Amino acid sequence: MKDAQGNLVQGRTRWRRFAAVMVPAVAAASLLVVGIANGAIPASFAVSGSEFKVSADELDGTGFVQYGGFVSQAGGRILPNGLPDPTDSKNHAVAVSGIHEASLTKLCQSVVVPGTGISLVIHAGGNGTAATAENLLIDLTQLNGDASFGNITIGQDASTLDEGQPGAKGLPGFFGQQADTVKITHLTQIAWSTSAGTFNLNGLDLHVSLNKEECFPS
Repeated sequence: MKDAQGNLVQGRTRWRRFAAVMVPAVAAASLLVVGIANGAIPASFAVSGSEFKVSADELDGTGFVQYGGFVSQAGGRILPNGLPDPTDSKNHAVAVSGIHEASLTKLCQSVVVPGTGISLVIHAGGNGTAATAENLLIDLTQLNGDASFGNITIGQDASTLDEGQPGAKGLPGFFGQQADTVKITHLTQIAWSTSAGTFNLNGLDLHVSLNKEECFPS
């Protein structure tokens, strides 16, 4: 973000509150129909019943977009017009974040099996070589960190976003924002899904924990 003199401004943002502003109650699953260039990931899919946590010491990205949407679990109620019913508990409001190219230092991802102390934990990008992703798309409900953006526009019509991967945009008339570059340090986020055209997990360490290990506390 830039001030009146054109200087880059850094700031700490309470992203849960910001996402709530960005996600209108009438937003639709059509926001998630995304064509991912050079990727084999389907445009949309039913999410599991569990959110997961992600943390990273630093995320550096180019081509950043963000807008509101919904993700649906299997069996989520669909309205006659083909859109998800926002009153159904299986349809979840999210802030959709797209990054054309991203690198993540000391990446952690964890998910706890509901009703147990068992968790699946992944670490990567901690051996001096960052994890990298292309055409990264994240459906999140919370994101925290110290963020700085280069050449950002806030309040842009979501249907006109063009900094992210092809198709990463929302419905006409809805709120969107985009930036040439994004940098977030001390990143923590809670998300329903992540997809990418390519995701390189350098120094991958995947393990099952019986002690409810997570990337960060609730």
